[in-house]
Amino acid sequence: MIGASFDSTKTPLQDLLARADTGKLQLPDFQREWVWDDDRIRSLLGSVSVSFPIGAVMLLHTGGENVRFKPRPLAGTDVRLRDITPDTLILDGQQRLTSLFQALMSQVVVATKDSKGKPIRRWYYFDMKKAVADDIDREDAVLSVPEDRQTKAFGGEITLNVTKPELEYAADVFPANRIFASAEWRREYNKHWKHEAQKSDLFDRFEAEVIDRFKQYQLPVIELKKETPKEAVCLVFERVNTGGVALTVFELLTASFAADNFQLRDDWNTREKRLKTQHPVLRNLQSDDFLQAISLLVTQIRRRGALASGVAADNAPGISCKRKDILKLEVADWQQWADRVENGFVRAARFLYGQKIFKARDLPYRTQLVPLAAIFVDLGKEGETEGAREKIARWYWCGVLGELYGGAIETRFARDLPEVVAFVRGEAVEPITIQEASFQANRLLTLRTRNSAAYKGLYALLMRDGGRDFRTGEPIEAQAFFDDKIDIHHIFPEKWCITTGLEPSTYNRVINKTPLSASTNRQIGGRAPSKYLPAIEKAAGIGAPRMDEILQLHCIAPDRLRADRFWGFYGARAEALLLRIEAATGKNIARQPELFAAGVVAEMYDEGPEEWDAKEPLEEAAS
Repeated sequence: MIGASFDSTKTPLQDLLARADTGKLQLPDFQREWVWDDDRIRSLLGSVSVSFPIGAVMLLHTGGENVRFKPRPLAGTDVRLRDITPDTLILDGQQRLTSLFQALMSQVVVATKDSKGKPIRRWYYFDMKKAVADDIDREDAVLSVPEDRQTKAFGGEITLNVTKPELEYAADVFPANRIFASAEWRREYNKHWKHEAQKSDLFDRFEAEVIDRFKQYQLPVIELKKETPKEAVCLVFERVNTGGVALTVFELLTASFAADNFQLRDDWNTREKRLKTQHPVLRNLQSDDFLQAISLLVTQIRRRGALASGVAADNAPGISCKRKDILKLEVADWQQWADRVENGFVRAARFLYGQKIFKARDLPYRTQLVPLAAIFVDLGKEGETEGAREKIARWYWCGVLGELYGGAIETRFARDLPEVVAFVRGEAVEPITIQEASFQANRLLTLRTRNSAAYKGLYALLMRDGGRDFRTGEPIEAQAFFDDKIDIHHIFPEKWCITTGLEPSTYNRVINKTPLSASTNRQIGGRAPSKYLPAIEKAAGIGAPRMDEILQLHCIAPDRLRADRFWGFYGARAEALLLRIEAATGKNIARQPELFAAGVVAEMYDEGPEEWDAKEPLEEAAS
C-alpha cells in the first residue's frame, strides 16, 4: 500500500533523542499517552547497555499535503517545544523512545508505574561495580530510585542515599541522565576520590562497557516519506502499534483537523453529550458512526455533482463511508454537515421511539443508525410524512428481522442511502435491503436471548403493534417503559415449565416471552397461567374479556393460555408472530407447522454478535 514511499536505515539513538530534545522529533497528537512500568524501563536500559536489539522505530516526515497532524512533544521535554514545528513524527516506538528520553536526557524525574499499575516517579542509576562484573545480569545493575533519591529497606532503613552528587560518587552509582554528558560527572567523581587509581579504572571500564554502548547504539529506523497517504499512515500505525489499543479513524482525524486549528474532539464531545443525554436509545453511539454518516452524505453530494455534469454513472465517484473515504474528510466537511447529521440522529431516535425501541440495549443494530440518520438528513421535511415513515419502517424492519447489519456493512450503507431516499420519493423500486430480507420460520426456535437483532426486533414489534401490560392495560409508551421497568419475561413461568418437565431450550425461546412490567412479572410469580390470570384480573379490576383482548395484542391465544395448554399456545403464538413479521417486512414466510410441535429440537443457536451493552444487566430473569 505504501510502495516505495519509505526509507530504511540505522540511526544513532543519541541523535534521535537529541532531535526529540530540540522538538525536531515529536509525536502525532493522535498517539495515546502510554507509560511503561518501572521494570520495563530498567529492562530497556539494560538491553541497550549490552547492545541488545530493542526493535525498530517508524517515523513519518512532516510537510506533506496528504498528511497534516498536530504534533506533540515527547513527555519530559521542555514545554516550550510546543511552538516548534517537527521534521518527523513517531508512528511506532513512542514508548521506547519516551522511556529512553526521560531516563537518559531529561533532568526531571521519570513518571512511571509499579508492577500493580500504581503511578510512581523514579530516577535511574547504574551501579558501576555491578555493571562491569562478569557474573551479573546487566539489568540488575540498573537501579530505580524514588523521587526523593533515597532507597529504603522494608523497615524504613535508608539503604541508598543519592540526594546530592557527592553521595553518588561515594556510592559508585552513575545517573542514567548523564550518559550523553558524562565528562563533568567523571571529573567530579575522580576529584571526589582524589584520582585514586582503582576508582579511575572502575570508571574507565564502566565508560567502555556501558556509556560507549549507549553512544554507539543504533536503532533500525523506517522513515515514511511525506507523500504517504493518510489511510496508509493509519493502517501502518495499527499494524505496528504495540500498545494493544487500536487507533480509531476519529483519533486520526482529530489530529489532522487540529493542524487546521479545529478541535474535533471538543466539538464531538459537546454533540455526544447532547445526543446521549436526551436520547437513551443513542447511548452507545460512537464517534465513528457520526463520521460514517457524514461521509455518506459528502460522497453522495460529490457523486450527484459528477452525474449532473455529465459524467457516466460507472465513472462517477461512489457513495462510501469506508475508512479511506472518512480519512479524506476535511474540516469544511465537518462544519458543513455536523449540525445536520446531529439532527439526523435525533430524528432517527424519534423514529425508533415510534417503533417502541427506547433504550440502547434494546436497539437491534447500532450500526443501522448510520444509514437511518443519513436518510433523514437527505430527505429533510420529506421524511416527516406518514407515507415516508411507513416506507422507512419497512426498510428498517427488513434489515432487523432479516439480520442484515452484522459484520462488514459499509457497502450496504452506501446502497441504503440513495435507494431508501428514492424509494420514499417513489422514484425507484424496493431497496436491495428489502429485496434481500428473509426470515425463516425455524428462526423462532433459536431466538432465546437479546444477543440477536431479531429477538430484540420481535420484542419491539409486540410493543409497537399495540402490546399493553397485563396488569395496567396501558400502552407501552416511553414514559411507561421507563417508569414501569418494562422488560422481556416468560409467559409460562420458568418454575412452572421446570415442574412440567419442559426443556430450557424450549421454554426460553422468544415464543414463550413477551414485554411486561416488573410489577406484573412479580404478580405472575411461578404460577400456572390458569392461576395468575384470574389473580391479575382481580387486582387490576378488569374482566376476563378485557384480559383476553390484551393477550391477543401479545399474539397469545387466550383460551390455550387459560387452559395451561403449553403446546397449543406454543404453535398458535408462533403463527401469530410470523404474521407480525410479515406485516412489518412486507415479505411472505414459508410455513412449517411441524416445527412447533412437542419435542422439536433446533439445530441453530441464538449467537448473534449484536450491539447490546453487556455491562447492563439483562433483567430478563424468569419468574
